[in-house]
Amino acid sequence: MGKRVLIVGGVAGGASVAARVRRIDESAEVIMFERGPNVSFSNCCLPYHLSGAVPNSEDLVLMDPVVFKNQYNIEARVLTEVVKINREEKTIDVKELDTGKVYTEKYDKLFLSPGANPILPKSIEGIDGPNVFVVRNVVDIDKLNKFVKSKVKALSNMDVDMAEVNDVAVIGGGFIGVEVAENLKEAGFNVTLVEAMDQIMAPFDYDMAQIFHKEMMDHGVNLILNDGLKKIGPESIELNSGKTVKAQAVVMAIGVRPEVTLAVDAGLELGETGGILVDHNYLTNDKDIYAVGDAIETFHKITHQKTRLPLAGPAQRQARAAADHMYGKPHRNTGVVGSSCVKIFNMNGASTGLTAKAAEKAGFKYDFVYVIPGDKVGLMPGANPMHFKLVYEVPTGKILGAQAIGKGNVDKRIDVIATMVMLGGTLEDLKEMELCYAPPFGTAKDVTNHAALVALNLLNGDFEQVKVDEVRGLVESNAFIVDVREKREFEAGHLVNAVNIPLSEIRGRMDEIPRDVPVYLHCRSSQRSYNALMALNNSGYTNAKNISGSYLGICYFEYFNDQTTDREKIVTKYNFN
Repeated sequence: MGKRVLIVGGVAGGASVAARVRRIDESAEVIMFERGPNVSFSNCCLPYHLSGAVPNSEDLVLMDPVVFKNQYNIEARVLTEVVKINREEKTIDVKELDTGKVYTEKYDKLFLSPGANPILPKSIEGIDGPNVFVVRNVVDIDKLNKFVKSKVKALSNMDVDMAEVNDVAVIGGGFIGVEVAENLKEAGFNVTLVEAMDQIMAPFDYDMAQIFHKEMMDHGVNLILNDGLKKIGPESIELNSGKTVKAQAVVMAIGVRPEVTLAVDAGLELGETGGILVDHNYLTNDKDIYAVGDAIETFHKITHQKTRLPLAGPAQRQARAAADHMYGKPHRNTGVVGSSCVKIFNMNGASTGLTAKAAEKAGFKYDFVYVIPGDKVGLMPGANPMHFKLVYEVPTGKILGAQAIGKGNVDKRIDVIATMVMLGGTLEDLKEMELCYAPPFGTAKDVTNHAALVALNLLNGDFEQVKVDEVRGLVESNAFIVDVREKREFEAGHLVNAVNIPLSEIRGRMDEIPRDVPVYLHCRSSQRSYNALMALNNSGYTNAKNISGSYLGICYFEYFNDQTTDREKIVTKYNFN
């Protein structure tokens, strides 16, 4: 008789453990316990049911208990909750949720993959209302979808029916929040997205997030930042600022906390982040109990700090490693770097490693470049700018992370950087990285190569730059700014105090550029202004700097705040092409 392996949780981590155990050991008895009605469903696809991109909620379920049994000889018990771990007896108490029956099962090895629960602050009035939803599983998304798309809602404990849902408030601007907001908007609802911080999408720096803010606004999402939820009513919500927003349905997506109740009750140790403490083989402080997935604390490869990373990819890798360790197979735990991607309407975004703000918080001496090359050869259909930010350590040039946003294949570029980070790569390594090229796919000098070259020039002192978030201050102080685009481009929109000296004319007009005050150059995306800057430097100028991101980056950085405040604009007209 083989090992008796019990698994708590039947989604990404738990199902992966079960499948790996079966591939290694045909004699093992494997039983999964899932308190929901489904095992092995596609968490990440849940929001796309709201827009109809995934028409049927049943399609979100990837594997049912019958298929698990027939194909893998794995018993998957749904609607069953493990309520207690008896470590000395090596047993668990299991409750059948439909009958209330409690029984005991013995294990040789126990794997915990309970996931994480959405945060629902009890301090918010109305948080328990029937029009408040979370998105954690297929039942949740089906319930939300049916509620918002029913013509009349008869709410429990209310004497009146509520009219058709037209307005939905999504609270929280992380992955779930923005994806739910997008898909509800695509389904025809008036959507308000409320985020307590000054930006959505924390894996991106503030300057990059402005591109997402514009995209949300352009597609009709009412985006409210720097404000939190105070009260939920049947027809509206009230924010901390006192603002009232119409909403007949509210989706809470402010974050998740690890589900550790079972572990704590069993005396398993928690880490400093509140997740279950595990060693490099995902063993808890009990030699017969492993833990993987959203509930555990992990090791960050770059910062060497403990962190939590609720993503499906790492959960599956952890599951395989834990199962392998149980059978004596060696595993090299390299830690996590936090690679992720998202689609927000027509913009794709991806990030890996440390943002600039995270690098600063972790105490790194760092710098970054923000470049906007084309994502493919400009002559090809569908070519678009790609906003790319590369963060690196000073003076080593070690790559710390990157972010990319555009209409093209941002994930490909960030996958390159993720690989470099995992292998300890530097700017020199990235410069020499040989990547695929054909005009429909990219450029001969790929976006990532381009960023490395700019970063090396900066690191080596070949030129100096100012960041896009510094430009407003330069304009307001009437700094000397030279726009080196052609006259027609300048006339179509420019910084209000910029002087237009095109690159094609700069060598004959250097006498118009002062040598005794700082000079700042820009073009559309910083390429021409860099060439102009080098011409000045090689002609004896020592006071010139390039503006990172240039006019395209400035317009994106300024737009959302310009539209949502009464501040004075620093551009005569925006340019986003």
